[in-house]
Amino acid sequence: MANKFNLVLGLCLLAVALSSGERARYDNYRVYQTTASSPAELEVLKNLEGASDSIMFLDGIHHINKAISVVVAPHKVPDFLEIMGANEIEYGLIESNLQSQLEDDEEQVAKPNSYARSLNYNWNQYYQLDDTYRWMQQLAVEYPGVVTLIEGGKTYQGRSILGVKISKSRTTKPGIFVEAGIHAREWIAPATATYLINQLLTSNVVSVRNIAQNYDWYIFPHANPDGYVYTHTTDRMWRKTRTPYGSCFGADPNRNWGFQWNVVGSSNNACSDTYAGPSAFSEIETRSFSQYISSLKGKIFLYISFHAYSQYLLYPYGHTASLPANVKDLKQVFDVSVAAMNKRYGTKYTGGNIYDAIYPASGASVDWAYENVGTKMSFCYELRPSSNSVLTGFKLPASQIIPTGEETMDSITAMVQEVQKLGYFKN
Repeated sequence: MANKFNLVLGLCLLAVALSSGERARYDNYRVYQTTASSPAELEVLKNLEGASDSIMFLDGIHHINKAISVVVAPHKVPDFLEIMGANEIEYGLIESNLQSQLEDDEEQVAKPNSYARSLNYNWNQYYQLDDTYRWMQQLAVEYPGVVTLIEGGKTYQGRSILGVKISKSRTTKPGIFVEAGIHAREWIAPATATYLINQLLTSNVVSVRNIAQNYDWYIFPHANPDGYVYTHTTDRMWRKTRTPYGSCFGADPNRNWGFQWNVVGSSNNACSDTYAGPSAFSEIETRSFSQYISSLKGKIFLYISFHAYSQYLLYPYGHTASLPANVKDLKQVFDVSVAAMNKRYGTKYTGGNIYDAIYPASGASVDWAYENVGTKMSFCYELRPSSNSVLTGFKLPASQIIPTGEETMDSITAMVQEVQKLGYFKN
């Protein structure tokens, strides 16, 4: 979800990267933090989004008196400062060279095919797509009858959206669906999903063993494989799919679902990071994935989506401030889940309904699942770090993968138990 992040990619920069096959770089790109104090000032910022391919917003432009981070290419700095000054919009420089914040990423990523060489998948580093897929394939071999490799759909570039079904009881149980990595640059999301898979299979904690035994789990670490690969090969800050739209690429796969599509919190500009696509389910990723999820209707009763960052737990809706009919139950589960997240490391989560807690955002997967698949328990985790970590949000150190996984496992265990108490799971 995390848009928070209307990152309109610098097309000049990317054109060079795409043509040469080199990584996109952000040398001397400045990051400013600006605050609109009136609707008129907010409109000025909205007009900047998409107006220039060298001014990129890292936060949603939705609210006055709320900090909004902006990345500005070196040659565009004078124009940006002139606009800020002419409109008397408050701003401050928080980083003079964005590239310096991204330099250490490579040290925290397993080299390609490292799992194939070592057969030692772990959570001390971030893995590339193929290694995670090989690991899941191996799990199906190691746990016959318990782990089933499943394909949730296809991508524009022909990749499979692979996941695993975990059924430790080997009989049909109420289903829980977990989707992660729909936004490519949010690496901690798929890492947490794989941590969850491993815990469900190996943990000796009684509460974890219970939820592993009593439910069927459908877990997809990478709902946007093309985008994730692109963050490793070309542009670490990439968010969207890789479908070409004129001179721009990709739609936001979490604004493309066919419920209240493109109502609010999305863009019609194909260069925008919140581009909703030309139509609902225009992206093969969301279209095929939604078809797979629809095939599970009547089997899944809890839908969980992993994103980053901000330390929020969210529930429907994103398109309106109107609350779901069962908001009392959603809030009860929310309270228990956030409290459990806090116990191990003191990590503080806030949240609530998407529209009010974070920003307006229509066409999201959790809303679609809530309305179309009968999952009246539908939640989105915005994982570590907290919202004041603008420059490090997408590059959470690999040393934090395990702590993030541990506290999220605590939270999900409490969530499942509370959903069970409320009677939402059905055999």
